[in-house]
Amino acid sequence: MAETAALSGVVVRYPGRAPIGPVDFNVAPGEIVAVVGASGAGKSTLLRLLAGLERPAEGTTSTRPGRVGFVFQTPTLMPWADALANVALPLELAGTPRAEARARAADALAAVGLGERLTARPHQLSGGMAMRVSLARALVTEPDLLLLDEPFAALDSVTRRRLIEDLHRLWASRAPRPSIVFVTHDVEEAVYLAGQTLVLDAATGRVTMALATPGALPRPEGWRAEAGYREAVERLAAELARSMATAGTGS
Repeated sequence: MAETAALSGVVVRYPGRAPIGPVDFNVAPGEIVAVVGASGAGKSTLLRLLAGLERPAEGTTSTRPGRVGFVFQTPTLMPWADALANVALPLELAGTPRAEARARAADALAAVGLGERLTARPHQLSGGMAMRVSLARALVTEPDLLLLDEPFAALDSVTRRRLIEDLHRLWASRAPRPSIVFVTHDVEEAVYLAGQTLVLDAATGRVTMALATPGALPRPEGWRAEAGYREAVERLAAELARSMATAGTGS
């Protein structure tokens, strides 16, 4: 298949709630896709389907053979281990010799700006630093598909912006570039980060809008002040508000 990953006619059922779907969308090689929607719309479910952690009741999921990285809403680091050991873990579990795994982990931590904090344990790191460790752990395996589930939601706006810039830089440095699916509640974050943003309906989880963002990735300095950025943000915000009001979840 041409896509890195795709969902076709996917329906997910949970007890006590209406079905999610059907959902149809695909992720092209090297594409960054953001997904926005109200709480409960199925954003995290979509990522679990792409990762193969969940199966749909109907429809099909397909992911091109390759490595998948997953960054969760919280860093989920081993509290007893230092940053280097946390990042090396997926390599060591895959059978990479310890010395090689630690060397690659050190490189990954340096890439996210933590080259001087290799021996720090999670309790010694700020929230932003801990999320950088989690990002390094996902990137150390050089994934073909990177899934991020609201990883910056608990961080302050300055730290979030820095991490998005880092993510763009790391994505652009890979050849070939990985595909990224990024879940967020923040439409401004979505437009800045992604080349395309999907809006999920609050009631059904269906894709109600797929909006391509103008301009190239990574973003040039000052891009947030451009008219194309503001227009895309307002269009997404209006569609998200419409979805939430229709489902009775609006304010």
